[in-house]
Amino acid sequence: MRLPRIESSKPKKSEADYQSYLKNTIMLKIPGTEVIKRNPFNDQGAPDLLILYNDKYATLEVKKSKNAPHRPNQDDRVNEYSNKAFGAFIYPENEREVINKLKKYFK
Repeated sequence: MRLPRIESSKPKKSEADYQSYLKNTIMLKIPGTEVIKRNPFNDQGAPDLLILYNDKYATLEVKKSKNAPHRPNQDDRVNEYSNKAFGAFIYPENEREVINKLKKYFK
C-alpha cells in the first residue's frame, strides 16, 4: 500500500517552524523513522531532534539559516554525537545533503 504524498514548503519564519517541517520531512523521506523533538531546557546544548531508526539513532541541531549563531555547547555536543553515531547541524542551505547522509547512515 502506498502512502499519500504530502508536500510542504519550507517555512521562512522561525526555527521552531523549520523544526516542525523537518520532523515531517524526515519521516516522509526516511520511512520507519521516529523523530523526537528534544526539550532544550533539560540539557543545554543538546541537539534539537533525535531520530530513531531500527537499532540506530541520529541527532540534528536545527538552525534557521547557515549563518545563525550557535549557543554554548552546541558545537561540542554535535561533535560528540558525530563520534558516537550521527550528528549534524541542519539548515535550509544544507538540508538535502544532510537528509541524504542520514538515509545512507540508516541503510
